[in-house]
Amino acid sequence: MRDITDLIGRIFLSAIFIFEAIDSTLFFAKTKETMTEYGLVWAQNFLLYGAIFLLITGGLMVLFGYRSTLGAMMLLLYWVPVTFIVYDFWNCSKSAELRIQSILFMKNVAIIGGLLMLVGKGSGRYSIKRLLATTRVH
Repeated sequence: MRDITDLIGRIFLSAIFIFEAIDSTLFFAKTKETMTEYGLVWAQNFLLYGAIFLLITGGLMVLFGYRSTLGAMMLLLYWVPVTFIVYDFWNCSKSAELRIQSILFMKNVAIIGGLLMLVGKGSGRYSIKRLLATTRVH
């Protein structure tokens, strides 16, 4: 049962990153506008292409369980700074905005926790890495 939950967990965890990569690609110009709103004006194309690369590559590595530790670290490289830049609830003046921002911040912290568990534990039994390791080619 643990192996199945590892697989399902990887599927759910990777879904948010793959979705964000697709969304950022489809709405590239809007994403750049949003980056400007948050003060990210330096080398926007470089940052956005880099983010999309980290999201797709890391998300797929986590999903398939191939070098999932590296994939999770790639996602952390993107997710941690974005969490602190976008959800800065400590700067909110309105209580309703403070509440929403703090909830979204804590959601991202929980995702960071899931990625750290994946870094520490590995991908589990049902992964491409395990399949490749146990398949013998003659």
